[in-house]
Amino acid sequence: MVERGTRPVRTYALLAWTWIRAAAQYPVSLALLAVATAAVSFLDAAAILVLFSRAPRIAGFTAPEVLFLYATSALSFTVSDLLLGTTEQLGERVRLGTLDAVLVRPVSPLIQLATENFSARRLGKLIPATAVLAFALPRLDVPWTPGRVAMIPLMALSGTAIFAGLWVLTAAVQFVLVDSHGATKSLTYGGAFVTQYPMTVFARDFVRGVTFVVPLAFVNWQPALYVLDRPDPLGLPAAARFASPAIAAALCAAAAVAWRAGIRHYRSTGS
Repeated sequence: MVERGTRPVRTYALLAWTWIRAAAQYPVSLALLAVATAAVSFLDAAAILVLFSRAPRIAGFTAPEVLFLYATSALSFTVSDLLLGTTEQLGERVRLGTLDAVLVRPVSPLIQLATENFSARRLGKLIPATAVLAFALPRLDVPWTPGRVAMIPLMALSGTAIFAGLWVLTAAVQFVLVDSHGATKSLTYGGAFVTQYPMTVFARDFVRGVTFVVPLAFVNWQPALYVLDRPDPLGLPAAARFASPAIAAALCAAAAVAWRAGIRHYRSTGS
């Protein structure tokens, strides 16, 4: 049973390593792309610092607090993007008929799509996220209790799982809505942008939507309220600060059901 459970992980690692080895044949290009990716990602953090050059606080939050939100969001999104981001191309495969070739191979279609064109250059996005997090954490004006310390890795893992569920869920939608690639990006890339800032900068109805409809608020906002010892603008109970793992599990379960339904009802183009 253990071997069967680890087989998808080993298959994923093998396919990803195959793509990495192919890219490593051109090491200079790979290194330059990784550096460029990191540099571009740093611009998001730089934009936050530019905002704070004009105001001491944004929506009541200090620069270290907003950088903390940015870093935790970027870290979760980058890891999920690295693992599952290429699933967003499913709609194009359905339209071109190339998904049929994926389905006849003796490997999970999801693993094949997730590892396609896997590139180590995307690891460059982790550099700004981890650097900004290391910069922000010691500058937060909070007492570092064991609970707050434990919440940091927990929110990173839960946020990664929430974004991973969104990647798979939006990919599954493309079985039905083939040309919805642009719209689904509003949930993935748009969700990454939204979670980089305090939810108090957005309208209350919007915050309700990303809390109760698309649970982006549980990526880092709710657990961050616990870490930063801030009240919830929606007045949710304190238990909501610790709900991210449960929300992540529920979203991943829904994504798995949607993916299986999409595979089961897919009809070949015949090309």
